[in-house]
Amino acid sequence: MRDRFSGSIMKVAIVAAAVGAIIAVPITRTSAQAPTAPASALKTPWGEPDLQGIWTDETDTPMQRSPRYANQEFFSEAQRAELDKARSALLGRDKRGERGTELDVAGAYNSEFTPAKRTGLRTSRVVDPANGRIPPLTPQAEKIAAAERDFALALLQSTDTCKTKSAGCNGGKTRRADATPRYNTGRINRHDGPEDGALADRCLTGGLPEFGNVSFRRIVQTQGGIAIFYDVGQGQGWQRNIVMNGSPHLPASIRQWYGDSRGHWEGNTLVIDVTNFSPKTDYRGSRENLHLIERWTRISPTSLEYVVTIEDPTVWTRPWTAKQEFTTQSEAENRIYYEPRCVEGNYGLPGLMRGARAEELAFAQGRGPDPATKDNASGFAAEDLLQ
Repeated sequence: MRDRFSGSIMKVAIVAAAVGAIIAVPITRTSAQAPTAPASALKTPWGEPDLQGIWTDETDTPMQRSPRYANQEFFSEAQRAELDKARSALLGRDKRGERGTELDVAGAYNSEFTPAKRTGLRTSRVVDPANGRIPPLTPQAEKIAAAERDFALALLQSTDTCKTKSAGCNGGKTRRADATPRYNTGRINRHDGPEDGALADRCLTGGLPEFGNVSFRRIVQTQGGIAIFYDVGQGQGWQRNIVMNGSPHLPASIRQWYGDSRGHWEGNTLVIDVTNFSPKTDYRGSRENLHLIERWTRISPTSLEYVVTIEDPTVWTRPWTAKQEFTTQSEAENRIYYEPRCVEGNYGLPGLMRGARAEELAFAQGRGPDPATKDNASGFAAEDLLQ
């Protein structure tokens, strides 16, 4: 990428990366080559349940259940067909703003450039609570979320996005020079330093739990250890190692981006207890207090069930559980890229900051618009009826 470019050009670069990621990793079913033995009979040479292979989710399931489905846990075939038809109609839809405006450029990153799979069986990944909804936030978490939301809104107040009274700009006052309420992990309309960029812009993945719609995971087992490599999104690959020797968690003073994973077997299920997350990671507002109990079970020769219980008493009013089913992929026709290839972090982020400084200098010399009037933070989300 070039040394200097504005946030708008960066958006186009991200689009190109997204398209490349989708094309590069085709999904190939392997049901025809699957072994005939039951899942419980699939063992490693040393006698453990065999979870090895490349796995991905071949359908789309919303994280939370829409209130319209009440306590309905599974879609009917008619409902799935109806949703697939409606979602397909969105793929070619262009919701960009007036030609040449910021909203026009932002809208280029729409559903045309994101993957869409068939609707899954479940009405939500959340299986506990029974209503399929993530529990309410605690008062403390609500206050933190509101502060972050207000700060992000404040940085957009001078832009066309807010001048045109976009729904995402209700409220807020300009606070461009203020520090963020806490360590920033999301996209904000400022590039004063690296930490102003979202984690994805800095090639830092969100980590666990990993529910990405464009993600693959390869599980490798050895005697006494298990490793899982995640090929996620636009090249933000990462690896986690599960300690299986029965030793306790690391001291609380040692924090890691993907936490500290300690595993053991309960019958045919791999149970992993994950703690010690870094305060710079973020899963729906949960940071250093995030606690996961993961359960991985091979339920058929071609299917792997993932169940995770998520707990943080400082964020949610109760623990909650989500379930996802992965399908094995062809080893011959699919490739996992073990070297992260997120070029935005190698070149794009320094370019964003150099571009921001150049825009500020030009404005100071009367040669360009006020950088505060440019929107580099909104317009990235693709529309999907399931989500």
